[in-house]
Amino acid sequence: MEDSGSSSPPAPALFRNKYWILRHGRSIPNERGIIVSSLENGTKPEFGLTPQGVEQARLAGESLRKELEELGVPLDSVKIRYSPFSRTMETAREVAGVLGVPFDTPSCIPWNFGNVILGHHMNCFHMRSSAILIVSHGDPLQIFQAVLKETKENSSFLDEVSDLKKRGMIASSVLSQHRKFALLTAELRRLV
Repeated sequence: MEDSGSSSPPAPALFRNKYWILRHGRSIPNERGIIVSSLENGTKPEFGLTPQGVEQARLAGESLRKELEELGVPLDSVKIRYSPFSRTMETAREVAGVLGVPFDTPSCIPWNFGNVILGHHMNCFHMRSSAILIVSHGDPLQIFQAVLKETKENSSFLDEVSDLKKRGMIASSVLSQHRKFALLTAELRRLV
């Protein structure tokens, strides 16, 4: 006789780890009131963090370390993924220093988070880690939160977004609701 119990399907890979997001600290473009969105310009050192942004990143690192300790998550299991822009790289480097995570190793690597949001490179969520920190920019992190919320409610959502992208169509209207997930500079938020 088969067991007709209510065994639920395994959790999507996305939910097998603990995730935090961190918007970069206050940057020189923030202070100048300019938008630096091209990779070519965004990686220039002159568009990095201000001294205040460095301090914000350090404090975010201390907050994360405290949360990890409270949860019993070993610091050597932390993986940091960050946008290659100067302001996010500097934020990630500061946090890594606070956590004692070696920066120029596979524990801390840059990656194009925008592609992840749009359904590419989802294999990054198969990492065997206890804690993953994603350091990026306001809009991508807001969109990621909208995707995550919908994925919690509809486990096939990521497949649907990937399918739309493959067919060259605009992604789901769920993504347009990202503004309700706004982050301040250097705001750390636990997701799962």
